[in-house]
Amino acid sequence: MFDGSFWNIVLWFFWVFAFVAYLFVLITIFSDLFRDHKLSGWWKAVWVIFLIFLPFLTALIYLIARGSGMQERALAEAKKQQEATAAYIQSVAASQGGGASAADEIAKAADLLKAGTITQAEYDQLKARALA
Repeated sequence: MFDGSFWNIVLWFFWVFAFVAYLFVLITIFSDLFRDHKLSGWWKAVWVIFLIFLPFLTALIYLIARGSGMQERALAEAKKQQEATAAYIQSVAASQGGGASAADEIAKAADLLKAGTITQAEYDQLKARALA
């Protein structure tokens, strides 16, 4: 395979690198194609067919023609995922009791005491729990 030449090994590594890079480009293009909701199904099918039969040329044309849109869709998807993660973290923190500070809990308990909903003993118990 390498027949002992250093430059044959270097050339082999180059082609492996180029092939892996090309696979990453194809995966990125396919994910962008199916992420784009403005592009109709027929146009997606045309792009896929051309990517199968003329892969290098089609990938180059796709990156030139739709490159800026790829970036916008990727940023929108990342923002959507970040917002979903933040919302999930906030919901978990609120359900664990970490959503409100001790002062907020004491203020809520004081409001309940003023309204007559809870007794002084229950208020003291809530206040002690909030401060713990």
